[in-house]
Amino acid sequence: MSTRRDELLTVAQVLEELGGVSERTFYRWRELGKAPEALKLPNNELRIWRSELMRWLCTLQEAA
Repeated sequence: MSTRRDELLTVAQVLEELGGVSERTFYRWRELGKAPEALKLPNNELRIWRSELMRWLCTLQEAA
């Protein structure tokens, strides 16, 4: 069992976790409401909780 704390990921880190999905594709998924939920920081950068990314991936697996 992992005791790793949840962490905020940058969009670049999420794209890397997804195996090299393009930034354009990620933002298109956001426009369509098909991307993991993100936080918008005061500087307008996005962050995604690792736990949210994992939850989102599980929903894709269930839908397959």
